[in-house]
Amino acid sequence: MAFSLDLTADSTRNALRPSTAPEKPSLIGLTRAEMAEALVATGVVPERQAKMRVQQLWHWLYVRGVSDFAHMFNISKDLRAALAEHFAISRPEIVEEQISNDGTRKWLFRFPPRGAGRPVEIETVYIPEEGRGTLCISSQVGCTLTCSFCHTGTQKLVRNLTAEEILAQLLSARDRLGDFPDRDTPAGAIVPSEGRKVSNIVMMGMGEPLYNFDAVKKALLIASDGDGLALSKRRITLSTSGVVPEIYRTGEEIGVMLAISLHATNDDLRDLLVPINKKFPLKELMKACREYPGLSNARRITFEYVMLKDVNDSLEDAKALVQLLKGIPAKINLIPFNPWPGSNYQCSDWEQIEKFADYINAAGYASPIRTPRGRDILAACGQLKSESERLKKSERLALEAMMIAGHGEA
Repeated sequence: MAFSLDLTADSTRNALRPSTAPEKPSLIGLTRAEMAEALVATGVVPERQAKMRVQQLWHWLYVRGVSDFAHMFNISKDLRAALAEHFAISRPEIVEEQISNDGTRKWLFRFPPRGAGRPVEIETVYIPEEGRGTLCISSQVGCTLTCSFCHTGTQKLVRNLTAEEILAQLLSARDRLGDFPDRDTPAGAIVPSEGRKVSNIVMMGMGEPLYNFDAVKKALLIASDGDGLALSKRRITLSTSGVVPEIYRTGEEIGVMLAISLHATNDDLRDLLVPINKKFPLKELMKACREYPGLSNARRITFEYVMLKDVNDSLEDAKALVQLLKGIPAKINLIPFNPWPGSNYQCSDWEQIEKFADYINAAGYASPIRTPRGRDILAACGQLKSESERLKKSERLALEAMMIAGHGEA
């Protein structure tokens, strides 16, 4: 069963108007040092108190999940009012929430204008599984990579998301899933990390994370901070199509798990499927993977490989894949192609996918076949696309009315 929370046509139009109100800076997404500097610069907090106040705010924002200064009960009423006057900590607007038959959730978030820009919309997906829950987070509005099998790649890049907007997806998802402690829990209580609905995050949503490196780095370091959201870096995976220079930086400066959107074993085919390969060919990409810090059998690189019928799914392709990854501690995720309107590809036959997986397993690599999730709400891998690129609700309703009028009850 799927349902959606849609705005009315009037409220949609109002939301899309550029804001004329002064934009308050958000405390979400700031480092501790940046937060302290902002508090002191506005005169809200004297410098001698800055470290202590940052510690309090960090706890309220990232452990308690508070989105209103009024709920920070161990901070004086006057200070809460001053904070609210100068800063924002609110969540983005949820334009639509859909729940798939398999329990997958997809949210369409709308962020307010930045500077002279307009509001933007992105999609975020939550995938519940036995023993864990994974949140697929977007890093850009649109994408520049134009991977030929990917729905998101058909949408032009609008802009990068800020660290605040990247973290807001995680905070909003935890809100919706009831993943923060109740307000009745004492403010100083240590909330257990076990049993959280969002236990893993993957930077696999809209966009190429490494083309937005600085914001992604800041967001992931905050997400993995032990005094806040406290996600283990082994439970955070960054997926890239192969931006080689930033792969090195990811290992050195962020230290999260790495996934490579591979999909082909030779440059000619990968140039077609993943055009960034023309800039960073397989030889350079594999070198960066082999040199990624901390690789071991317990800390493997995940290689994502979408199964495209009669394109990259032969036994010869499987043999070439094993040879390409030789010597790299790796897991190979085989992804049945998720169809989308206008695609020129077909999913490989299931029997062929299993033969492909059997060969790779026999060669010593784990090669799970990813179970498609959320297909009925276009939430599966490669299907994310901003709702702003589709018909708006009012247009859909008008079109449906015309069809009914023209064709009757049939």
